[in-house]
Amino acid sequence: MIRKATLLAVLTATLLSPAAVALPGTASAQVNTASAGPSTASRQTVRLVPDELGPDLIREPDAKIRISGSLINNGKEVLSNLYVRMSYAGRPFTQRAQMSAYLSGQPGSQPGSWLVENYQQPIAPSGKAAWEFAFTPQELGISRFGVYPVMVQVLDSLRQEVAALRTFITYLPRDATVPRTRLAVVLPIVDQPRRADDATFVDGGLPAAMASGKRLGNLLKIAQDTSSVKGITWVVDPALLDDARAAGATHWSRTKGKTERRPGDPAATRWLDDLKTALADPPVVVTPYADPDVTALAHNGLDDVTATGVETGGRTARELLGREVRTDVAWPVGGMIDYDGLDLLATSGVGTVLLNSTNLPLAAATTAPDGTTGVPVTPPATPDAVAPLSSVGGPVRALVADPVLSETLGAATSAPGAALQSRRRFIAETAMISAESAVDPGTAAATGTTGTAAAAAPAKTVLVVPPRRWSPDPAYVTDLVETAASLPWLTPTTLDSVKPAKDPAAPAARADLTYTPQDRGNELGKTYMGGIRRVGARADLTAAITKVQDVDPFDRALLRLSSSAWRGRTDDAAPYVERVRETIDTWIAKVAITGNELSQIRTLAGQDGEVPISVRNDLEGGDDKIVRVRVKVTSGDRKLLKIEPYDDLMEIHAGRAETIRVPMTASGSGQTTVTVQLTTEDERKYGQRVRLTVRTTGYTGIALVIVGAALVVMLAAVVMRILRRRGARRAAAVKPPARQPAVPAGNES
Repeated sequence: MIRKATLLAVLTATLLSPAAVALPGTASAQVNTASAGPSTASRQTVRLVPDELGPDLIREPDAKIRISGSLINNGKEVLSNLYVRMSYAGRPFTQRAQMSAYLSGQPGSQPGSWLVENYQQPIAPSGKAAWEFAFTPQELGISRFGVYPVMVQVLDSLRQEVAALRTFITYLPRDATVPRTRLAVVLPIVDQPRRADDATFVDGGLPAAMASGKRLGNLLKIAQDTSSVKGITWVVDPALLDDARAAGATHWSRTKGKTERRPGDPAATRWLDDLKTALADPPVVVTPYADPDVTALAHNGLDDVTATGVETGGRTARELLGREVRTDVAWPVGGMIDYDGLDLLATSGVGTVLLNSTNLPLAAATTAPDGTTGVPVTPPATPDAVAPLSSVGGPVRALVADPVLSETLGAATSAPGAALQSRRRFIAETAMISAESAVDPGTAAATGTTGTAAAAAPAKTVLVVPPRRWSPDPAYVTDLVETAASLPWLTPTTLDSVKPAKDPAAPAARADLTYTPQDRGNELGKTYMGGIRRVGARADLTAAITKVQDVDPFDRALLRLSSSAWRGRTDDAAPYVERVRETIDTWIAKVAITGNELSQIRTLAGQDGEVPISVRNDLEGGDDKIVRVRVKVTSGDRKLLKIEPYDDLMEIHAGRAETIRVPMTASGSGQTTVTVQLTTEDERKYGQRVRLTVRTTGYTGIALVIVGAALVVMLAAVVMRILRRRGARRAAAVKPPARQPAVPAGNES
């Protein structure tokens, strides 16, 4: 232990004298609190902000370590009678759990040695005062590899703590050899759906989110700045890429109930092109299209959607990124899944899942020799990330994310000093993981193990996955992953290189998949998913009549509606659902029975005849818009009118109409209706049914009698006329010659 007097002499020279800094307009508001010390309000407004915590890694016993920062008064009163003190411990942590206890301020976890305290001059409201401590590992008695606590405290006149800054220093002697931990970092580029159907944007905020300094713009910058950093695997939602492509071209946008045509946004095209370039080399894993809520799909009878999402996502990403991507790695929302969801993924071709540590926790208890459950224990070392699982589709490999490292990488860093503290913790945590695997020098000497063999142990893998829809600081993330790649106790690795630890003792026993009622409650709800199921049933009709069977115009729309982005905000998804429903109804209505002949009454003269029925396909497109439908005609009065057998299957090209002639037979005269319904080939009803009125006369036999009788009468009349004419001619032939008129008497000559 270093003598206190010596430390005072060393540190006094390096301790900066703090100066009170008052912001303009605050001098008149100063209140002297010297007699009583800081008030309760003051205790809540004192803040320690670090400016320097360095260096990241100390390797020499005489290396200078500086810890400096500012003491800020966020209150409305002058702060005085304050002291700044630095405490430390000369022995390193032995477990990561001790580090967490220390950071949370648990009693008994704080360092017991302190160097020097310095009296602070009064600090005005909104003012700040600088502080600094400088020392070497040798002065603190630090000599072996490990992580050591260092705490800076602000004390009042009663020596009570009013603020504290807890951090770490990591020491690795130059001649030390430590085991390397494989570090796999996964960085997500996942957004929410912006379109409902393929044509229409419901949310117009995509270009703004892609701007520099905004969330998607920051993700692009990280991808660009870390393109050469080893050990990073990117997880990308293909729907985001697809939305960017659509936004870059002329598109439709729906706002306040109105749909307008918009020109393409060059910023969206530029973002997509830049991302394609940045992701040309690093490993890329894609989520199923639109990142659907897999467990919600499994629990609501929409099993087929997941496989469709995997296939559609892979095809879309390969097209837009111009490279091969992996679809056999899945990242369930929140890293949480149950066996229903796992089975869905496995049967969809997934062989690896990225999980939260609470989803696949360590075994909570030891097992006693008699087989009973023992006392819960804290694992002595960080477990390997790799763990086996079983599913109906076969073995699945689980990669369990480290919660602390994942939280630290994805931490918000906007507050002053936050990035510096998070960076320091990440370095310390990774060093502690390797220190857990190192063989203690004392133990090595006792067992006769020396040199590299004494320090090295089989490597294990640690997985780091920040939150799904994080909003990162590019400078912080880039700096952190670059630093991690250079640390001597880490070996960066990508997901495709992750393998189980070789040491049989390294994989810690894990419990079964743990999926609680609360996890189930976080899924997309039953009511919402029921609506999606109904929309999906109508969408299936459009695919069922399409001749090209591998084309489903609404696959992507249903995946967008099933996106995990709608968890906890299904009200925001309502306009998407409504728009998709409208689009499907419009699509269905474009293949329909034409109405001209249906507006008239059809007359079936006689006992049998044919009624023409036309069906039109108003869809726009090529061969993928050829439809096949059946025309089902049903008589409303089967005793009066019977539908005879006919070929009811029709194939109609886009933009054309076809007519089918339906044979019917009447048993009498009267009027009835026939119902005409289009169906799919498997006879599911398609579109609205229509009714046609058919009037039957039943006059065929009577008409023949009447016509026959008329012909007989007419023939008889003709015969009679002929006979009369013949009789007249005969009478004229036998008539005597006409007499000469007599000559009167007396007139004879």
